[in-house]
Amino acid sequence: MTQSGSSGPGHVFVEADGGSRGNPGPAGYGAVVFDSDHDRVLAERGESIGIATNNVAEYRGLIAGLTAAAELGARSVSVRMDSKLVVEQMSGRWQVKHPDMKPLARQAGELAAGFDRVDYTWIPRAENSHADGLANEAMDGRPTNLTAPASAAETEKQAPAPVSPGWTGALGKPTRMLLLRHGQTALSVERRYSGRGNPELTDLGLTQARAAAKRIGERGGITAVLTSPLGRARQTAEAVAAELALPVRVHEGLIETDFGDWEGLTFGEASARDPELHRRWISDTSVRPPGGESFDEVRARIERVRDELVAEFPGANLLLVSHVTPIKTLLQMALDVGPSLLYRLHLDLASLSIAEFYPDGGASVRLANDTSHL
Repeated sequence: MTQSGSSGPGHVFVEADGGSRGNPGPAGYGAVVFDSDHDRVLAERGESIGIATNNVAEYRGLIAGLTAAAELGARSVSVRMDSKLVVEQMSGRWQVKHPDMKPLARQAGELAAGFDRVDYTWIPRAENSHADGLANEAMDGRPTNLTAPASAAETEKQAPAPVSPGWTGALGKPTRMLLLRHGQTALSVERRYSGRGNPELTDLGLTQARAAAKRIGERGGITAVLTSPLGRARQTAEAVAAELALPVRVHEGLIETDFGDWEGLTFGEASARDPELHRRWISDTSVRPPGGESFDEVRARIERVRDELVAEFPGANLLLVSHVTPIKTLLQMALDVGPSLLYRLHLDLASLSIAEFYPDGGASVRLANDTSHL
């Protein structure tokens, strides 16, 4: 979504480099931001970082470059670096295994997630001379922290706009929730109510989970993976967490609706069993299935989950692996619409949706029911 009122450049190039005299040894990084034509320098960054390895310095250069691009208000970034390791890891093709690299890769991924698009390209060192020069100056103890052009009018013109979802006017950096529905189970094949029961993923469900994991792993930038306690969600979450090299955290609040005595029944079977109650249930969110949970009760639970996660992870990107009703409820809250969304929005198995919740109470939806990875 394009930000309303943003005065920053739409697309920029970031070139970054880092080095160490001794590996490990005295280290520094350099980063430069070019305009969309790659012929005008918008910002330069360089800093000595003490004793560190080449790879640490390279990541620090990337982080500095992405930070500078964000400060300029850029919406998309093409990163060019001569570090094959950083490019391949940030592209999701190589795993981040070294403990010193993991927090840096995570920080870079979180910055990248704040743009509409980021791509990474390896270039020869000869094509990275500007950033390389800044890195060498930093290693020699001559830090760089310049923004060009230097005129006051141009600097004001390029000042970043407050982070906002668009016309809503919400301010601050949102907690972005990637909402992933679990993969296929035997009950979902037969379109049966599947609430607190615990069927495992089918073979196709496992394939769907792996496909979602590959997509989210390539995207990166996830701070935490949270899942419903039910097995089908946990299996899906574990596949993604393995790609991200993150632990899985179970959150009881992400569990599916309790369908009570209708668990395992089809729509028709539940309607035949309790015709009047079922008719009321599909039109009134306060009505409970026999022995179960109403959609109003689910919403109250999910509101607590949202508030808790926004407070615990301000400005972070979270992966939430859950079920139809919790995901629809989060989208409903983000859109600030009535309960009809619960009945009219279709969510496919292993689909991805994205909702953002801002610290001032604003919200937006960036994606709904995307299955392009399947």
